[in-house]
Amino acid sequence: MKTLYKILNITLVTVILSSCNSNSDLADGYGNFEAIETTISAESNGKLMKFAIEEGQVLKKGALIGYIDTIQLALRKEQLITSKIVISSKSKGVLSQISVLKSQLKTAQVSKERTEKLIAANAGTQKQLDDINGKIDVINQQIISVEIQNAPIINELKSIDIQIKQIEDQIQKSIITNPLNGTVLVKYAEPHEITSFGKPLYKIANLSTMQLRVYITETQLAEIKIGQGVTVKIDTGETMKDFKGVIIWIASEAEFTPKIIQTKEERVNLVYAVKIDVKNDGSLKIGMPAEMWIANEE
Repeated sequence: MKTLYKILNITLVTVILSSCNSNSDLADGYGNFEAIETTISAESNGKLMKFAIEEGQVLKKGALIGYIDTIQLALRKEQLITSKIVISSKSKGVLSQISVLKSQLKTAQVSKERTEKLIAANAGTQKQLDDINGKIDVINQQIISVEIQNAPIINELKSIDIQIKQIEDQIQKSIITNPLNGTVLVKYAEPHEITSFGKPLYKIANLSTMQLRVYITETQLAEIKIGQGVTVKIDTGETMKDFKGVIIWIASEAEFTPKIIQTKEERVNLVYAVKIDVKNDGSLKIGMPAEMWIANEE
């Protein structure tokens, strides 16, 4: 009988210890890795003359990827430059007329000053001064008339300058430059294909730092805060590999557990999403499952 009690006690202790060890082996959160994915689209229309990227390729910010055919844009620019030269020659003719009239106005004003001095010395007449004033008024009206004729030409030249700048901007946007450091995830186009404004060319993401999105219960909220260090674990065969992570975001509202997390019963619970930044040594991939451990952050 004593032997039986002894066996029962040992069995009970074993069950309790096993239960404690089982609880301690549970992570504080489960989720999957994700990254900020950016889709790079065409900013111009035409044929892809060059498009030198491959999926999995690591690209630097500012790297030249390729370019779209710009022949038609270049021809349009040349046409506008020629039109500008022709119109500018007309403007020069009008400006030369204004120059002649201003020279005549200057001469008339000198004559006016001389006549005023003669009148002051009783050597000139008022009629002479009136004639000169009348001449000055006529010249001023002629200058205003010519300037009015020149205004549309000036506006047309400004319009052409704006069109040239627009074409230069389109030519610049025909050069495909990678906007950020990252790895090419998907390639949507090939060289010599016809593309158009807004058409996706490739998708890129910076995988040097990954984000682990996990879900925790309301009771766990008091244990975490933004900027807190945690331990992130992934499966590597029969063992787990540890990474250091930092909590960068905690959801302000609860949501139902996503279907990818755990059992059907757990999926109906309200949880809070948490994002954790994790430095990637190359082994972390988008969509990879992982665990968050709060107690082992040190």
